[in-house]
Amino acid sequence: MPVQCSSCTKNRAVLKRPKTGHSLCKECFFFAFEEEVHRTIVAAELFKPGERVGIAASGGKDSTVLAHVMKVLNERYSYGLELMLLSVDEGITGYRDDSLETVKRNQEQYELPLKIVSYEELYGWTMDAIVKQVGLKNNCTFCGVFRRQALDRGAIMLKVDKICTGHNADDVAETVLMNILRGDIARLRRCTAISTSSEGDGVVPRCKPLKYAYEKEIVLYAYFKKLDYFSTECIYSPNAYRGHARTFLKDLESIRPSSIMDVIHSGENLSVRDGVKMPVQGTCSRCGYISSQALCKACVLLEGLNRGLPKLGIGKHHRLHGKLLSEEPLTEKEEKKLKAPEF
Repeated sequence: MPVQCSSCTKNRAVLKRPKTGHSLCKECFFFAFEEEVHRTIVAAELFKPGERVGIAASGGKDSTVLAHVMKVLNERYSYGLELMLLSVDEGITGYRDDSLETVKRNQEQYELPLKIVSYEELYGWTMDAIVKQVGLKNNCTFCGVFRRQALDRGAIMLKVDKICTGHNADDVAETVLMNILRGDIARLRRCTAISTSSEGDGVVPRCKPLKYAYEKEIVLYAYFKKLDYFSTECIYSPNAYRGHARTFLKDLESIRPSSIMDVIHSGENLSVRDGVKMPVQGTCSRCGYISSQALCKACVLLEGLNRGLPKLGIGKHHRLHGKLLSEEPLTEKEEKKLKAPEF
């Protein structure tokens, strides 16, 4: 027997919301999803009228839904924002080149300016070349560090006031679990923040309008809206540590759907006891980017690649930073330890 929409009670329900369990028709689901994002934006005061906002666009479901919803809400509620798309080309053949074609179509569909920055132009390396040197075990470390800095550089080129990313509730909950499992107190303390303030020169504030949106609902929204998005996973990510946290979270969600929000709220309410030593934020002595060490992670990783020592930025090699700064040669033993890639 057909189920009626629990909101309008007129139309036939086409889905049951994973987040609330409500049976809704398409139009009521669209409105409920958009309104929840709007309430998140208003409650957290993410934007101010007149701001230029860069939407981090990968062509995937999250960033495509984010771009669509931001455009809809900006017009519906007169946010007064100047929206534009910002993409990073990591140089992954058969993956990023295809997804960027989707972004270019989104640019035309949403009539938004688009800026693409590439690892090759910024760092002189593509991810394809990096993987050939470092293997498939730690490649995500390189990509994550480089992409974060690339987004900031692209945002500065666009002169935007803020970057909004497509991180959803599942992403935030996974990050909380990862930081707990790694014992990373510093990241655990800030990973649930919906926005970040400017942390220094060259760093643009970021925000997550989809922070409380379930991944399943983002997929449903994109599907029923018939949005144009790229759905293939990165070819280099099967061994990523995040995958283990994601599998665990999905198992929890299948037993208790509220687990995702429960983990996020737990992360938001965690506090660090007095006396716990936290990293002191400074700037990289080489590039000026934010760093708690003399050299930022990106510079260390790049130095390792350029020297043919791919493991230099993996693990704790802070004692070698002084040698890098002074350009003092490494010992034969140090080089041997850092050369062999982990496949």
